[in-house]
Amino acid sequence: MSQAPRTELNAGYSDESAVAVEWARAEALLVEAELFWISTVRPDGRPHVTPLPAVWRDGKLHFCTGAQERKALNLAANPQLVLTTGNNTWNKGFDVVVEGAAVRVTDDARLRTLAAAWECKYGSFWHFEVNDGCFEHGAGKALVFEVAPRTAFGFGKGEPFSQTRWTFGD
Repeated sequence: MSQAPRTELNAGYSDESAVAVEWARAEALLVEAELFWISTVRPDGRPHVTPLPAVWRDGKLHFCTGAQERKALNLAANPQLVLTTGNNTWNKGFDVVVEGAAVRVTDDARLRTLAAAWECKYGSFWHFEVNDGCFEHGAGKALVFEVAPRTAFGFGKGEPFSQTRWTFGD
């Protein structure tokens, strides 16, 4: 990202000995995480949550989905979403929650760069060709989205428990 986010410790949800976590730690987790949970909202207002792989590149999270999948249909009506990653333990680890808006990536040169990043991170099963502003994998096409964090939260679990908030932009 071009500008470091504003970083705040939420003392009300943190142990007395906790300190705010630097964004670099959260960013490293976003780079390394294999699985994310995406939360979107259906047009009728009901929530939808599903797991997916994602790639952190150039200060943004990227994911792909078929045009007729529920998350794509939801994003067409409302691009606001939450992406979450971490682990499922209570007393150890670090979780990151990213809030932002999904923006479709259609530039073929950018998509080729992202396709290479997917394959580098996840292996040859995730090899994509790029055609007409989409990823292609076998007979299927996938739309690609990027999410620049607007707000992110980090949850330190264990000693000390902590909650850090990062705010991006103005």
